[in-house]
Amino acid sequence: MKKLNPLLVSASVLALGSAQAQQGNPPVATIKPKQLTTLGHTRTDNYYWLNERENPEVIKYLDAENAYFDQKMAPAKAIEGKVFNEIKGRIKEQDESVPYRDNGYFYYTRYETGGEYPIYCRKKGDLKAPEEVLLNANVMGKGKTYFQIASYDVSDNNQVMAYGADTVSRRLYTLRFKDLKAGKVYPEAIPNTSGNAVWAADNKTVFYAKKDVTTLLPYQLYRHTLGTDPKQDKLIYEEKDNTFNLNVARSKSKKYIYVVLTSSLSNETRYLDAANPAGEFKTFLPREKEHLYYVEHMGDNFYVRTNWQAPNYRLMSVPVSNTAKAAWKDVIPARKDAFINDCDLFRDFLVVNERKNGLFQMRVINWKSKQEHYLKFDEPAYMATFGANAEFDTPVLRYVYTSFTTPPSTYDYDMNTHKSTLRKQQEVLGGFKKEDYVTERTFVKARDGAMVPIAIVYKKGFKKDGNAPVLQYAYGSYGYSQDPTFSAARLSLLDRGFAYVLCHIRGGQEMGRQWFEDGRMLHKINSFTDFIDCSEYLIKEKYTSPAKLFAMGGSAGGLLMGAVVNMRPDLYKGVIAAVPFVDVVTTMLDESIPLTTSEYDQWGNPNQKQYYDYMLSYSPYDNVKKQAYPNMLVTTGLHDSQVQYFEPAKWVAKLRTMKTDNNLLLLHTDMAAGHGGASGRFKSINDTARQYAFMLMLLGLNS
Repeated sequence: MKKLNPLLVSASVLALGSAQAQQGNPPVATIKPKQLTTLGHTRTDNYYWLNERENPEVIKYLDAENAYFDQKMAPAKAIEGKVFNEIKGRIKEQDESVPYRDNGYFYYTRYETGGEYPIYCRKKGDLKAPEEVLLNANVMGKGKTYFQIASYDVSDNNQVMAYGADTVSRRLYTLRFKDLKAGKVYPEAIPNTSGNAVWAADNKTVFYAKKDVTTLLPYQLYRHTLGTDPKQDKLIYEEKDNTFNLNVARSKSKKYIYVVLTSSLSNETRYLDAANPAGEFKTFLPREKEHLYYVEHMGDNFYVRTNWQAPNYRLMSVPVSNTAKAAWKDVIPARKDAFINDCDLFRDFLVVNERKNGLFQMRVINWKSKQEHYLKFDEPAYMATFGANAEFDTPVLRYVYTSFTTPPSTYDYDMNTHKSTLRKQQEVLGGFKKEDYVTERTFVKARDGAMVPIAIVYKKGFKKDGNAPVLQYAYGSYGYSQDPTFSAARLSLLDRGFAYVLCHIRGGQEMGRQWFEDGRMLHKINSFTDFIDCSEYLIKEKYTSPAKLFAMGGSAGGLLMGAVVNMRPDLYKGVIAAVPFVDVVTTMLDESIPLTTSEYDQWGNPNQKQYYDYMLSYSPYDNVKKQAYPNMLVTTGLHDSQVQYFEPAKWVAKLRTMKTDNNLLLLHTDMAAGHGGASGRFKSINDTARQYAFMLMLLGLNS
């Protein structure tokens, strides 16, 4: 029998898949079984070949899926366009941020009408002074399918700016330098950096982190002298442990340069006098297992926010002359009822951003009198965080407040008079009135007795009769807390009768450090069951029904979506999984994949049997089975640096062969974007409008 060329077979099958997409049938990914053996156990991955980013067959398959997506979403094109215009219509196009003062200048960003990207500006000494345009990202990004400025830093003499830019969306930033007086960019360009640089006090030396181009981990610290060839840059330090990331920063006092080496559960800080850039970095405290600490400097002391013998953190001080742990002294002792999220230092005040019962609090302490007070926030659910507080010698705290019904609001708070002054509330065009909407906050009892906080928002007139649509969202990983923030885009759902529900499931830190511990490693299942228990609560309390309940999560929240639809697909009308981390076992076994090794403390190391078995028990890709699944929209970006595009692509391909229903299963790949989706403030609206249109189409809401 004549043997056929497998590539020709694959191409013919792929062509058939494209033809099927045109006829209304989904593309069929070629099955190429690959045996994966770990610890004596073998799995068969039929779609492992989709990992081959440069393979034309892979690109054709993704294009075929996009064509199928376009065809199936054609009936929703009108509502998608309408939603896009609604969202865009709420944006004040000519806009700018509240200026903040740093080293004699006021810095701010602004947008121009029609502009996709920000313009970075400053004024010297006074807000009435002439504007200096530092960077115009619209000009820099013109003609590029993707553009992002990571961050910028200005030298102490205010004359040179360092900035990092990415034109691919792989988060490999090229570092450049601009002479702000002459308005010219220096010739040197440093590729593959983390995107930020820190100036020494001599105004000519910068320190920056280089990334491994395969794993994308920042692991090398370099020193560069302005105006010299980057090939001559000196390697100062290389992190050999690939479970750690390397980051460089400068103290608020400008006195020290920090190198922070961080893994999930431990870190280490090294510091150098910024006036001595040729000197040697000192280790503040060598890394210790499960010890996280964060250092700031003021006067003769360092201040350390640490979880040493304090799961919810405490604040300690130590003399600059002796940073040994034996010299650490409590400033704010550990408490079980409050999680210290962050601290900011001022000449006369210490401000603590903490969480109590899952809600943010701002605690202001006078250094001299020791008197303290809390700022008052009246809404049932909100977020309150530090704004830009670049200077020590001021009694004014800049903070940002938002909620489901309050647009982002920047305040200046006088810590002497206890008076808040609203500097700016983000304007929402189109007739928005916050009093038209209602926020609730309650707790859902999980199956093991844990009380899971949820926040709910809807428009007045919403009826709890089981007939309303609900979008339920959660994340629940890495200790990242999700807070009730305002979304002008979300109004397009609320105004059509939706309720939006944010679930603070375990894996985040909303309820303190233990909340995180109870949702990681061998307790990860709690994140999934918490979400399911919240869904059942919403149905039981008649906020909605399975015929109108939608679930959404992205990245590690996409893992949540994958696990939930395997466990309880009957609860949902539709699910949106954005850039989902769904092939947990295979990814965590591949140390060449970005972020893998640095996340062993989150998921476990599958080279160890107990973690391999546990991950295998919930990994969405490995647990797809023959059953009915809800309608699903899965999104990814070809250049995603965090969750590689092939995870969702493989997942969809496998779901197509296993699911027993006729519900929609759509994969949309942005061929020019990465993990964060499209760049630009208007381009990114397309992603949101697409997701909303998917849900509205399923409900038959085409207006």
